[in-house]
Amino acid sequence: MLIYLRVFKESLNFAINALKNNKLRTFLSLLGVTIGIFSIIGVLAAVDSLKQEIKGSISSLDNSTIYLMRFSFGPTSIPQWKREQFPDVTFEEYQYIKRTMPELRATSFTLNVTPETIKYQDESISNVDIAPVTNDYYDIEELQVVKGRFFNEQESVGGAPVIVIGDEIANSLFGSADPVGKKVRLYGRKFTVIGVLQKEGSGLFGNSKDTMIILPVNMVRKIYGDNNKSSFPAIIIKPESDTDVQEFIAVLKQKVRTYRGLKPDQIDNFFVNQLQGFTDFIDNITGTMSKIGGFIGMFSLLVGGFGIANIMFVSVKERTNLIGIQKALGAKRRFILFQFLFEAIILAIFGGLIGLFLVWLISILASNFTGDFEFILSSSNMFWGMLSSTIIGLIAGILPAISASKLDPVEAIRTGM
Repeated sequence: MLIYLRVFKESLNFAINALKNNKLRTFLSLLGVTIGIFSIIGVLAAVDSLKQEIKGSISSLDNSTIYLMRFSFGPTSIPQWKREQFPDVTFEEYQYIKRTMPELRATSFTLNVTPETIKYQDESISNVDIAPVTNDYYDIEELQVVKGRFFNEQESVGGAPVIVIGDEIANSLFGSADPVGKKVRLYGRKFTVIGVLQKEGSGLFGNSKDTMIILPVNMVRKIYGDNNKSSFPAIIIKPESDTDVQEFIAVLKQKVRTYRGLKPDQIDNFFVNQLQGFTDFIDNITGTMSKIGGFIGMFSLLVGGFGIANIMFVSVKERTNLIGIQKALGAKRRFILFQFLFEAIILAIFGGLIGLFLVWLISILASNFTGDFEFILSSSNMFWGMLSSTIIGLIAGILPAISASKLDPVEAIRTGM
């Protein structure tokens, strides 16, 4: 056992000395592996960061939350021309679901409308996100109101001119003053601010509830009407926590089909989108992105491996005389084999470490420049990156090492003279 440890130590020392004595060649070999590891880990880190940011953006909603609308969150087998004929969900359907669905925790009717401009005295903010909803939206999103309150059922049903604003909207319009009770102008009408939401921070694309205005959907329905093509409605549904979600969806579909008078041979002319299905869809997309990025990165790493193999063959050629002398003095084949194999592996490991360092450095800089978006360099990605680098070094160095170990000592000395 001690003999093998001694061979290992001496082979390692020979390899390190050889790398030190050929600095330019070592640098060029490192460069290929560094680029390959940087490509692989960089893509994996970017995909992981994107996945976390997306999930963080929808973390306030439970995975069991359901969206009933005429659009699908993910791909569907129904052709586009047929989907375009689907009717919008209606406020009456929302009331029917709220009244008849069992095991229902909360449901809200919402309209997706274009951004608007909100004004207070001489201050105004354009392109503000508007969220017209019913009062149960508060329970579905688990909103936190830090000043004032959320609108109640009576205000929701009656379409009262009241609004709840995000933290950034409050600061921009009112500064340090208390916004609650102030009158703002929106849609050419006056609204009373009754609440301010807790600060949330930027979302995936820079928007969040901090820049949002929430108001009763019936007020917006008065303005837009129920057949306005510039808006589309949705019904958000949240079942009880201990409910079998799939059974709940089956009951929901049947009730909507009954309400719409669909015959048994007719397909559903609506989509029941579960948030869990949306997150699974995101996982599939990011997983595919990881595979494609890793595949491309592996090509870069293979190019680095070819570079190492090429350099190692050159190294064997240059040190043929030394190999012959070592063998003539009694060096075993495994000593020569390990010497060149370690040299290739060390090159690959150092290249991988430099690549990881560059990814880490860029992730810190990117996180600082993008504010709330955080780039993640996970330990698992680091492990797989270094393992890939080591394997590439092993594969790239095995053939040159074997060819060096098989050299005849006499021929090797003669060749080097």
